Amino acid sequence: MKNFVEELKWRGMIQDIMPGTEEKLMQGPAAAYVGIDPTADSLHIGHLVSVMILKHFQACGHKPIALVGGATGMIGDPSMKSAERNLLDEETLGHNVACIKAQLGRFLDFDSDAPNRAELVNNYDWMKDYSFINFIRDIGKHITVNYMMAKDSVKKRLQRDSSEGMSFTEFSYQLMQGYDFFWLWKNKGCVLQLGGSDQWGNITTGTELIRRIAGGEAYALTCPLIRKADGTKFGKTEKGNIWLDAERTSPYEFYQFWLNVSDQDAESYIKIFTMLPKDTIEALIAEQREDPGRRVLQKALAKEVTVMCHGQEAYDNAVAASQLLFGNVSAETFRGMDERTVREVFANVPSYELTMADFPCNILDLLAVKTDILPSKGEARKMVAGGGVSVNKAKIADIGQEITADDIVNGHYLLAQKGKKNYYIINVI
Repeated sequence: MKNFVEELKWRGMIQDIMPGTEEKLMQGPAAAYVGIDPTADSLHIGHLVSVMILKHFQACGHKPIALVGGATGMIGDPSMKSAERNLLDEETLGHNVACIKAQLGRFLDFDSDAPNRAELVNNYDWMKDYSFINFIRDIGKHITVNYMMAKDSVKKRLQRDSSEGMSFTEFSYQLMQGYDFFWLWKNKGCVLQLGGSDQWGNITTGTELIRRIAGGEAYALTCPLIRKADGTKFGKTEKGNIWLDAERTSPYEFYQFWLNVSDQDAESYIKIFTMLPKDTIEALIAEQREDPGRRVLQKALAKEVTVMCHGQEAYDNAVAASQLLFGNVSAETFRGMDERTVREVFANVPSYELTMADFPCNILDLLAVKTDILPSKGEARKMVAGGGVSVNKAKIADIGQEITADDIVNGHYLLAQKGKKNYYIINVI
């Protein structure tokens, strides 16, 4: 078996680890879980660290369990939060859980016959019929208020919100998460909980419950919260979260996020967010430091993460879209791109609006009459004759060429290009 702890150490993915964890895992295959609150119908890249830890856990021969918190998601975790979350209804949570399960299937093997195939559980299944009286009698009596108040997640929240305090609903989250660990330990043989460093208090409450109720042993391991080199929050852009759902964040935007990280961030991210082996990563880092301008590290990172999340075809399309601005895409490839990606690439270029009634249209009229891409038909004639005009990435060689409805991509737009770097979107309504 591969040493899971050693694998995480060189990747910089361990913040805290309970004594004895590494030795326990080296004794043979074990089960561990990560909890995910289904507050949306998609994961975002902030979740990726925990998901990657589960992926490494499975690759090392162990059994990963993904717990989607259908019950705890109704409450909201106070850890590192400045305000209480909105509570979600059962129907919304059910939808979110189903979507998240489908996304996790891209990272973990749920379907093979392997003894360490992944498993997805929902804590709503064991909490929905557990009465409040029984819960506080069976579970609550084992953990003191003093113990719960000592947790950083509680203390920091109370210090921030001295005027409003913390509701009992949120205060109880720690006990519910602790019970999840106990339930999985008892029913699934789960001996380890994994998560972000902000979860340490909740996780150790679970190990304490297991010890106090059953005299059992359980372990905890957390990863650092990821920040960018400049100290700002990882995974946020001007548009908000970078989601794994292609409808929320397109594969092109997703690819561009990773492609544009700083050199310093790329060195840490490629260890955390890819499965590339140590020697490959070290070689890429050395190559990057020797010639930063080639951005080999960012390109490798963007490829690995985009393929893992969206597949090879989506990655190929994102690369082709990136090359649109540099003229390295054929007319055929351009026509095969989805409209959303094309519009994202050219979101900031000048645009014009025409109607279907404007077509067919002579190329000179299109450039200088229907639009003002060129100031006159004479200028347009010179530019076409000199090979400086393209429509939909195809060079226009004849000043008499007609642009017809068949040229309109997806029935919605044309891409005109003047020279090497000047692009224009012509919207057709």
